[in-house]
Amino acid sequence: MSDTDVAETEGVEGDEETGEAGSGKKKLSGKKLVLFIALPLILVLLAGGAGAFFMLSGDGEPGEAAAQGEGGDGKGGPAGARIVFYNLPEMLVNLNAGGKRASYLKITVALELENAEAVPKLEVILPRVVDNFQVYLRELRLDDLKGSAGLLRLKEELLVRVQRAAGAVRINDVLFKEMLVQ
Repeated sequence: MSDTDVAETEGVEGDEETGEAGSGKKKLSGKKLVLFIALPLILVLLAGGAGAFFMLSGDGEPGEAAAQGEGGDGKGGPAGARIVFYNLPEMLVNLNAGGKRASYLKITVALELENAEAVPKLEVILPRVVDNFQVYLRELRLDDLKGSAGLLRLKEELLVRVQRAAGAVRINDVLFKEMLVQ
């Protein structure tokens, strides 16, 4: 055997060994590459694209969609009036602490009215609405405001109180603009 024959034989043996072992390692690392890098990257890009699509595909401002009736003609009810949001003044109350350290609630609320004609009627009874809110809020404990269930109960209670105080004025919803518990 000459040196070239030995080199060729060793090269062939080496290629077979490294070919099998090398391709096994490459396949394994290729799978790892796809599994741990490419697949998550693709998923993140798809999620980002879907999020951007939904964010940018709106037909206008969010308030406009709420103001449109079933016909989509921008009219809220049978009389054809749009809904209106009325901002109540900011309220700061101390919560019922039960002898513990004082806790405070700062809240800003907007009322959803059926139409613009209800605004002057609401302004007439506004002191009664604020009084009902203040009396109720002062009796709340800190535990009453915890979690989403607490906020939902608060929203429902405020809606009941404002509807009771408003009488003939139709109030559709109570919306929290700001809430701070300290």
